[in-house]
Amino acid sequence: MRRQACLLAILAGFCAAAPAAADESGFLEPLNGSWTGTGKVLRTIGSPPINVSCGFDINAPGTSISMKGNCRGLLIISRSISAQLTARGNRYSGTYTGPSGATSQLSGSRQGDVINLAVNWARLVNGDRNANMIIRRQGGGQLTLRTIDKDPTSGQSIITSEINLRRQ
Repeated sequence: MRRQACLLAILAGFCAAAPAAADESGFLEPLNGSWTGTGKVLRTIGSPPINVSCGFDINAPGTSISMKGNCRGLLIISRSISAQLTARGNRYSGTYTGPSGATSQLSGSRQGDVINLAVNWARLVNGDRNANMIIRRQGGGQLTLRTIDKDPTSGQSIITSEINLRRQ
């Protein structure tokens, strides 16, 4: 009996010390719904930007988020993109499926209104498999999705996509 009480006390201590996953549900829940907006995308670093218009449906039950949408550019080209993330404390992990249909890995954390994610592309993109993705929740029902990659020639960070969305 004494052993069980000790074990329960230890488990209670671990539970109390663990980050509360419920904190992230409060951040994610307001993202639920339909979003539309515009932005710019680079097919490759150094290419001219393509203006895009996008629409997303976001489902954020509890501590996970699913984003599914389409972006249209050059009048006739439409591409599906999606992301699924799960939060454990303020740490996020999941997948991103881009216009090529290849599924890439995401991992990172949230600070304030920004989820910073490391992207491990499924294939070589701009000379490597690494980039960063930022999901920024802004006031007034606004959301920004930004991808940043390194120029393989100069080593400089380049914004390769930025989409500004508004809740519908």
